[in-house]
Amino acid sequence: MPIATVNGIDICYETSGDPDAEPVLLVMGFTAQLITWPDEFVQALVDRGFYVIRHDNRDSGLSHKTPAEPPDAAAILARTMEGEDVTPDVPYTLSAMSDDAVGLIEHLGYESAHVVGVSMGGMIVQVMAIEHPERLRSVTSIMSTTGDRSVGKPTREALTALLAPPADGREAVIAQTVERNRILAGPLWDREESEIRCAATYDRSFYPAGAAFQQAAIYATGDRTEGLRSVEVPFLVVHGREDSIISWTGGIATAEAVAGADLLVLAEMGHELSSKVIPQVADAIHAIAHR
Repeated sequence: MPIATVNGIDICYETSGDPDAEPVLLVMGFTAQLITWPDEFVQALVDRGFYVIRHDNRDSGLSHKTPAEPPDAAAILARTMEGEDVTPDVPYTLSAMSDDAVGLIEHLGYESAHVVGVSMGGMIVQVMAIEHPERLRSVTSIMSTTGDRSVGKPTREALTALLAPPADGREAVIAQTVERNRILAGPLWDREESEIRCAATYDRSFYPAGAAFQQAAIYATGDRTEGLRSVEVPFLVVHGREDSIISWTGGIATAEAVAGADLLVLAEMGHELSSKVIPQVADAIHAIAHR
Protein backbone atom coordinates (compact mmCIF):
# COMPACT_ATOMS: atom_id res chain seq x y z
CA MET A 1 0.00 0.00 0.00
CA PRO A 2 1.27 3.54 -0.73
CA ILE A 3 2.69 5.79 1.96
CA ALA A 4 2.26 9.58 2.07
CA THR A 5 4.51 11.80 4.17
CA VAL A 6 2.17 14.43 5.59
CA ASN A 7 2.26 16.61 8.69
CA GLY A 8 5.79 15.31 9.33
CA ILE A 9 4.82 11.64 9.54
CA ASP A 10 4.13 8.68 7.24
CA ILE A 11 0.49 7.76 6.59
CA CYS A 12 -0.50 4.52 4.86
CA TYR A 13 -3.48 4.82 2.55
CA GLU A 14 -5.45 3.04 -0.17
CA THR A 15 -7.70 4.32 -2.95
CA SER A 16 -10.62 2.82 -4.88
CA GLY A 17 -12.53 4.01 -7.94
CA ASP A 18 -11.99 6.70 -10.57
CA PRO A 19 -9.57 9.49 -9.50
CA ASP A 20 -11.65 11.94 -11.56
CA ALA A 21 -14.75 11.19 -9.47
CA GLU A 22 -15.76 13.08 -6.32
CA PRO A 23 -13.10 12.34 -3.65
CA VAL A 24 -14.30 11.03 -0.28
CA LEU A 25 -11.89 10.39 2.59
CA LEU A 26 -12.86 7.68 5.10
CA VAL A 27 -11.48 8.22 8.61
CA MET A 28 -11.47 5.16 10.87
CA GLY A 29 -12.09 4.92 14.59
CA PHE A 30 -10.23 4.05 17.78
CA THR A 31 -7.28 1.67 17.11
CA ALA A 32 -8.95 0.44 13.89
CA GLN A 33 -7.24 0.11 10.51
CA LEU A 34 -8.23 1.14 7.01
CA ILE A 35 -9.17 -2.46 6.20
CA THR A 36 -11.81 -2.28 8.94
CA TRP A 37 -13.97 -0.34 6.47
CA PRO A 38 -16.15 -3.07 4.92
CA ASP A 39 -15.28 -3.66 1.26
CA GLU A 40 -19.01 -3.62 0.57
CA PHE A 41 -19.22 -0.06 1.94
CA VAL A 42 -16.25 1.10 -0.14
CA GLN A 43 -17.79 -0.42 -3.26
CA ALA A 44 -21.16 1.15 -2.47
CA LEU A 45 -19.53 4.58 -2.45
CA VAL A 46 -17.61 3.86 -5.66
CA ASP A 47 -20.89 2.79 -7.29
CA ARG A 48 -22.41 6.12 -6.25
CA GLY A 49 -19.73 8.11 -8.04
CA PHE A 50 -17.04 8.59 -5.40
CA TYR A 51 -13.27 8.13 -5.48
CA VAL A 52 -12.69 6.49 -2.09
CA ILE A 53 -9.59 7.22 -0.02
CA ARG A 54 -9.01 5.45 3.27
CA HIS A 55 -6.01 5.55 5.58
CA ASP A 56 -4.55 4.27 8.81
CA ASN A 57 -4.56 6.93 11.53
CA ARG A 58 -1.27 7.51 13.28
CA ASP A 59 -0.56 4.80 15.87
CA SER A 60 -2.65 2.23 14.02
CA GLY A 61 -2.16 -0.10 11.07
CA LEU A 62 0.89 0.64 8.95
CA SER A 63 1.07 4.37 9.65
CA HIS A 64 3.48 6.26 11.91
CA LYS A 65 4.05 4.97 15.45
CA THR A 66 4.79 7.60 18.07
CA PRO A 67 8.37 7.14 19.39
CA ALA A 68 7.53 7.73 23.06
CA GLU A 69 6.21 5.93 26.10
CA PRO A 70 2.43 5.52 25.86
CA PRO A 71 0.66 8.10 28.05
CA ASP A 72 -1.40 7.21 31.11
CA ALA A 73 -4.79 7.78 29.50
CA ALA A 74 -6.69 7.25 32.77
CA ALA A 75 -4.65 9.97 34.45
CA ILE A 76 -5.21 12.27 31.48
CA LEU A 77 -8.96 11.70 31.79
CA ALA A 78 -8.93 12.40 35.52
CA ARG A 79 -7.08 15.68 35.01
CA THR A 80 -9.46 16.82 32.28
CA MET A 81 -12.42 16.07 34.54
CA GLU A 82 -10.87 18.49 37.04
CA GLY A 83 -10.86 21.14 34.34
CA GLU A 84 -7.11 21.00 33.72
CA ASP A 85 -5.62 21.73 30.29
CA VAL A 86 -3.58 18.63 29.51
CA THR A 87 -2.70 19.40 25.89
CA PRO A 88 0.95 20.23 26.71
CA ASP A 89 1.35 16.79 28.28
CA VAL A 90 -0.01 14.54 25.52
CA PRO A 91 1.88 13.59 22.36
CA TYR A 92 -0.96 14.91 20.18
CA THR A 93 -4.68 15.71 20.14
CA LEU A 94 -7.40 15.07 17.57
CA SER A 95 -6.31 18.32 15.90
CA ALA A 96 -3.07 16.67 14.81
CA MET A 97 -5.00 13.67 13.47
CA SER A 98 -7.26 16.11 11.64
CA ASP A 99 -4.16 17.75 10.14
CA ASP A 100 -2.97 14.32 9.01
CA ALA A 101 -6.22 13.77 7.12
CA VAL A 102 -6.12 17.22 5.51
CA GLY A 103 -2.49 16.63 4.56
CA LEU A 104 -3.44 13.38 2.83
CA ILE A 105 -6.15 15.18 0.81
CA GLU A 106 -3.55 17.74 -0.28
CA HIS A 107 -0.94 15.05 -0.99
CA LEU A 108 -3.33 13.40 -3.44
CA GLY A 109 -3.78 16.68 -5.29
CA TYR A 110 -7.24 17.71 -4.11
CA GLU A 111 -8.08 21.13 -2.72
CA SER A 112 -11.05 19.63 -0.87
CA ALA A 113 -12.93 16.37 -0.37
CA HIS A 114 -15.99 14.87 1.22
CA VAL A 115 -15.10 13.23 4.55
CA VAL A 116 -16.73 10.36 6.42
CA GLY A 117 -15.64 9.41 9.92
CA VAL A 118 -16.75 6.59 12.17
CA SER A 119 -16.52 6.64 16.00
CA MET A 120 -13.19 8.38 16.81
CA GLY A 121 -13.01 9.08 13.09
CA GLY A 122 -16.29 10.97 13.47
CA MET A 123 -14.60 13.10 16.13
CA ILE A 124 -11.68 13.73 13.76
CA VAL A 125 -13.92 14.86 10.89
CA GLN A 126 -15.76 17.14 13.32
CA VAL A 127 -12.42 18.78 14.14
CA MET A 128 -11.69 19.03 10.42
CA ALA A 129 -15.01 20.84 9.93
CA ILE A 130 -14.15 23.28 12.73
CA GLU A 131 -10.50 23.90 11.85
CA HIS A 132 -10.34 23.27 8.08
CA PRO A 133 -13.80 23.99 6.63
CA GLU A 134 -12.34 25.19 3.32
CA ARG A 135 -10.95 21.69 2.72
CA LEU A 136 -14.30 19.92 3.07
CA ARG A 137 -17.15 19.48 0.59
CA SER A 138 -19.37 17.63 3.06
CA VAL A 139 -19.01 15.87 6.41
CA THR A 140 -20.55 12.62 7.65
CA SER A 141 -20.10 11.73 11.33
CA ILE A 142 -21.11 8.12 12.04
CA MET A 143 -21.65 6.58 15.52
CA SER A 144 -19.75 9.45 17.15
CA THR A 145 -20.28 12.27 19.65
CA THR A 146 -19.34 15.85 20.48
CA GLY A 147 -16.96 15.29 23.38
CA ASP A 148 -19.59 16.47 25.87
CA ARG A 149 -19.42 13.75 28.53
CA SER A 150 -23.09 14.14 29.43
CA VAL A 151 -24.10 12.54 26.09
CA GLY A 152 -23.06 9.41 24.20
CA LYS A 153 -22.35 7.49 27.40
CA PRO A 154 -21.28 3.83 27.07
CA THR A 155 -22.67 0.87 28.93
CA ARG A 156 -20.33 -0.57 31.54
CA GLU A 157 -20.09 -3.87 29.63
CA ALA A 158 -19.13 -2.12 26.38
CA LEU A 159 -16.53 0.15 27.99
CA THR A 160 -14.96 -2.79 29.83
CA ALA A 161 -14.74 -4.78 26.60
CA LEU A 162 -13.25 -1.88 24.63
CA LEU A 163 -10.54 -1.04 27.14
CA ALA A 164 -9.62 -4.58 28.25
CA PRO A 165 -5.88 -5.38 28.06
CA PRO A 166 -5.07 -7.54 25.02
CA ALA A 167 -4.94 -11.29 25.43
CA ASP A 168 -1.76 -13.28 24.84
CA GLY A 169 -1.20 -14.85 21.43
CA ARG A 170 -2.83 -14.59 18.02
CA GLU A 171 -5.78 -16.91 18.52
CA ALA A 172 -6.59 -15.51 21.96
CA VAL A 173 -6.45 -11.91 20.70
CA ILE A 174 -8.71 -12.71 17.74
CA ALA A 175 -11.22 -14.49 20.00
CA GLN A 176 -11.16 -11.55 22.44
CA THR A 177 -11.72 -9.05 19.63
CA VAL A 178 -14.59 -11.06 18.15
CA GLU A 179 -16.27 -11.12 21.56
CA ARG A 180 -15.72 -7.36 21.97
CA ASN A 181 -17.28 -6.77 18.56
CA ARG A 182 -20.29 -8.88 19.54
CA ILE A 183 -20.88 -6.63 22.54
CA LEU A 184 -20.43 -3.40 20.57
CA ALA A 185 -22.10 -4.29 17.27
CA GLY A 186 -25.65 -4.88 18.46
CA PRO A 187 -28.33 -7.10 16.94
CA LEU A 188 -27.01 -6.93 13.35
CA TRP A 189 -23.67 -8.54 14.31
CA ASP A 190 -22.49 -11.43 12.15
CA ARG A 191 -19.97 -13.81 13.77
CA GLU A 192 -18.44 -15.10 10.53
CA GLU A 193 -17.84 -11.58 9.18
CA SER A 194 -16.36 -10.55 12.52
CA GLU A 195 -13.98 -13.52 12.70
CA ILE A 196 -12.67 -12.88 9.17
CA ARG A 197 -12.18 -9.16 9.82
CA CYS A 198 -10.51 -9.64 13.22
CA ALA A 199 -8.03 -12.18 11.83
CA ALA A 200 -7.17 -9.90 8.91
CA THR A 201 -6.54 -6.88 11.11
CA TYR A 202 -4.39 -8.87 13.55
CA ASP A 203 -2.26 -10.29 10.75
CA ARG A 204 -1.81 -6.90 9.10
CA SER A 205 -0.78 -5.02 12.25
CA PHE A 206 -1.09 -5.80 15.95
CA TYR A 207 -0.11 -2.67 17.89
CA PRO A 208 -1.93 -2.43 21.26
CA ALA A 209 0.30 0.46 22.43
CA GLY A 210 -1.49 2.72 19.97
CA ALA A 211 -4.66 2.62 22.08
CA ALA A 212 -3.20 4.78 24.86
CA PHE A 213 -2.01 7.47 22.43
CA GLN A 214 -5.37 7.71 20.67
CA GLN A 215 -7.33 7.53 23.91
CA ALA A 216 -5.28 10.39 25.38
CA ALA A 217 -5.85 12.41 22.19
CA ILE A 218 -9.63 12.01 22.58
CA TYR A 219 -9.58 13.03 26.25
CA ALA A 220 -7.25 16.00 25.70
CA THR A 221 -9.35 17.40 22.84
CA GLY A 222 -12.44 17.82 25.00
CA ASP A 223 -15.88 19.13 24.06
CA ARG A 224 -16.37 20.31 20.47
CA THR A 225 -19.97 21.53 20.85
CA GLU A 226 -19.26 25.26 20.63
CA GLY A 227 -16.90 24.78 17.70
CA LEU A 228 -19.53 22.73 15.86
CA ARG A 229 -21.99 25.63 16.11
CA SER A 230 -19.82 27.54 13.61
CA VAL A 231 -19.82 24.75 11.00
CA GLU A 232 -21.53 25.61 7.70
CA VAL A 233 -20.35 22.65 5.59
CA PRO A 234 -23.17 20.23 4.58
CA PHE A 235 -23.26 17.84 7.52
CA LEU A 236 -24.77 14.39 8.06
CA VAL A 237 -24.98 12.50 11.35
CA VAL A 238 -25.63 8.73 11.32
CA HIS A 239 -26.17 6.76 14.53
CA GLY A 240 -27.58 3.44 15.64
CA ARG A 241 -30.15 3.27 18.41
CA GLU A 242 -28.49 0.04 19.64
CA ASP A 243 -24.99 1.55 20.01
CA SER A 244 -23.61 0.48 23.40
CA ILE A 245 -20.23 2.27 23.36
CA ILE A 246 -21.39 5.70 22.12
CA SER A 247 -25.10 5.90 22.84
CA TRP A 248 -27.29 7.52 20.23
CA THR A 249 -27.61 10.66 22.41
CA GLY A 250 -24.10 11.49 21.15
CA GLY A 251 -25.38 11.52 17.58
CA ILE A 252 -28.42 13.61 18.54
CA ALA A 253 -26.16 16.16 20.28
CA THR A 254 -23.87 16.33 17.24
CA ALA A 255 -26.78 17.00 14.89
CA GLU A 256 -28.22 19.63 17.24
CA ALA A 257 -24.85 21.43 17.44
CA VAL A 258 -24.50 21.85 13.65
CA ALA A 259 -27.09 24.17 12.13
CA GLY A 260 -28.97 22.44 9.33
CA ALA A 261 -27.38 19.03 9.88
CA ASP A 262 -29.19 15.96 8.56
CA LEU A 263 -29.75 13.13 11.05
CA LEU A 264 -30.21 9.45 10.21
CA VAL A 265 -30.99 7.18 13.18
CA LEU A 266 -31.07 3.45 12.38
CA ALA A 267 -33.16 1.39 14.78
CA GLU A 268 -31.14 -1.86 14.85
CA MET A 269 -27.61 -0.57 14.21
CA GLY A 270 -25.03 -0.79 16.96
CA HIS A 271 -21.40 0.29 16.84
CA GLU A 272 -20.66 -1.32 13.48
CA LEU A 273 -21.38 -0.73 9.79
CA SER A 274 -23.33 -3.92 9.17
CA SER A 275 -23.96 -5.06 5.61
CA LYS A 276 -27.67 -4.64 6.38
CA VAL A 277 -27.38 -0.84 6.75
CA ILE A 278 -24.64 -0.09 4.19
CA PRO A 279 -26.97 0.76 1.26
CA GLN A 280 -28.97 3.21 3.37
CA VAL A 281 -25.87 4.88 4.79
CA ALA A 282 -24.24 5.13 1.34
CA ASP A 283 -27.39 6.69 -0.07
CA ALA A 284 -27.44 9.27 2.74
CA ILE A 285 -23.78 10.16 2.13
CA HIS A 286 -24.50 10.58 -1.59
CA ALA A 287 -27.47 12.82 -0.75
CA ILE A 288 -25.52 15.12 1.61
CA ALA A 289 -22.66 15.32 -0.89
CA HIS A 290 -25.03 16.61 -3.55
CA ARG A 291 -27.35 18.70 -1.38
